[in-house]
Amino acid sequence: MKQQGTIYGINGPIVYLKGKTQFQMSEMVYVGKMRLIGEIISLNNEMTTIQVYEETSGMKPGEPVYGTGQQMSVTLGPGILNNIFDGIERPLKTIEDQVGQYITKSVQVESLDTERKWPVHVTVELGQEVTGGMIIAEVQETKTIVHKSMIPPNIDGKVIEVVEDGDYTVVEPIVKIQQLDDTIVEIRLAQKWPIRIPRPVRRRHESSVPLITGQRVVDTLFPITKGGTAAIPGGFGTGKTMMQHQVAKYSDADIIVYIGCGERGNEMTEVLEDFSELEDPKSGNSLMERTVLIANTSNMPVAAREASIYTGVTLAEYYRDMGYDVAIMADSTSRWAEALRELSGRLEEMPAEEGFPAYLASRLATFYERAGLMQNLNESEGSVSIIGAVSPQGGDFSEPVTQNTKRFVRCFWGLDRQLANERHYPAVSWLNSYSLYVDDLSAWFRDNVSPDFINNRRQILEILHQESSLMDIVKLIGSDVLPDDQKLTIEIARVIRLGFLQQDAFHQEDTNVSLEKQAKMIEVILHLYRQCREMISMGMPMSLLLENQIFNRVVTIKYDVPNDRLDLLDQYLDDIDQFYNHIMATNA
Repeated sequence: MKQQGTIYGINGPIVYLKGKTQFQMSEMVYVGKMRLIGEIISLNNEMTTIQVYEETSGMKPGEPVYGTGQQMSVTLGPGILNNIFDGIERPLKTIEDQVGQYITKSVQVESLDTERKWPVHVTVELGQEVTGGMIIAEVQETKTIVHKSMIPPNIDGKVIEVVEDGDYTVVEPIVKIQQLDDTIVEIRLAQKWPIRIPRPVRRRHESSVPLITGQRVVDTLFPITKGGTAAIPGGFGTGKTMMQHQVAKYSDADIIVYIGCGERGNEMTEVLEDFSELEDPKSGNSLMERTVLIANTSNMPVAAREASIYTGVTLAEYYRDMGYDVAIMADSTSRWAEALRELSGRLEEMPAEEGFPAYLASRLATFYERAGLMQNLNESEGSVSIIGAVSPQGGDFSEPVTQNTKRFVRCFWGLDRQLANERHYPAVSWLNSYSLYVDDLSAWFRDNVSPDFINNRRQILEILHQESSLMDIVKLIGSDVLPDDQKLTIEIARVIRLGFLQQDAFHQEDTNVSLEKQAKMIEVILHLYRQCREMISMGMPMSLLLENQIFNRVVTIKYDVPNDRLDLLDQYLDDIDQFYNHIMATNA
């Protein structure tokens, strides 16, 4: 590897080279005698600027810089799943085996195990015409996921050599292709792809299928599509990370990419331990069998934190190209934005609002725009859904990261500090949250869940908003002066909040709830509301209705009705009718 430059100045993770160099923009380089990994981020005739992804302490001016001729890339192939990487795709388990518990500088490890042999089934034949994105081999990567190795998108030609089915490493040639210009290319199980360039697709589709999470407040009130984008903003302690854990555990995505971007190390440890012990409800295997973790914790180099979300979304796009539905959990984009701010400050760029760089919005857009439901080059369909947590200081949703994120996501699950203090989890505020996917999903809900689902959802939200208005009056003059129909609204809203929206992540029956059960729970609550409203219209006082325990019984449906015994919900409808008939008969 030839030396192509000499260090002139160092400012934290930013390294300067004086004079004109032969480097390319976004080229990956090795910096200093320790050969730290870096990336070219600025070039002109007078100065070259490098962003170094490792700690630069001890480095001195005059040390060499070596070019690679390649952009900052990740290695794609079997072995990604059931693994944990740092922000530039170095496997942390392999690093631990080499240097111990803490990552030392200049650790050089392969992203994927180059010695492990994988059982390969080749799917192309000798003489076959192939194009970019076509699947050439299948590998059982984990018990849950079949890995489909593909031709890189920029290669077309004819197969002139192919191996027999058998065991191969990720670096052994599987297929040889003669391209249109007669050059010969060897295709291996592993390939490289630049992290800042989206992988090409044939076309983007409008998604009309929900990403089912098992969380009632999300699936019913504020749904997200497969290929959609969502933000989870909330102050410290409001449950952002826990909510992302729940979505990662129970969503019906095929692959989970969890990016711990600047979060505490104990949170990533919890993810790793929990996911290893949890049984995947889809396959019965460990949840880690279809999960990859990108861990760039708060004590790791800040420049690698900036790269980590691009590493994660590139891995997600790779599995999308195989035809899988992938969900990305980015926790949190605020820490990523803080890394941008620190690097921008080192570069002496003009700061914008609250010190963030002026290009914050465009960087956020670049990330979220890589989500979507796509028709891939091989004609399969796959999706990447992005759910990003935002950590505004003091829970202030008017700060720049939250406001700019709202511009690029169509689903906003705003967490409320007061709900969290009341131990109401998930603490998603039904007043501040929204989903712009409801109209896109209405036909799917009508055909696959219930014809009344969207209308029932609307009624639930109306009751909650009415309660919010009434509570302002109650705080001033008390609830006794309210007419009975408004007292009923407050009582039914309580049933909705406690019996439907509040969900226990540690209860076997309540942690993950099917859409069918959610729809039936809404039907029971609204049936109780309609029957009580009719009785009140006939002059029955609310105090009389509250003497029966039917309201509290409906609240405990989420615990009392097992997820595999939804027929028991019909009994609640009968009990409500009996309650109605009893009141009407005794007060006729």
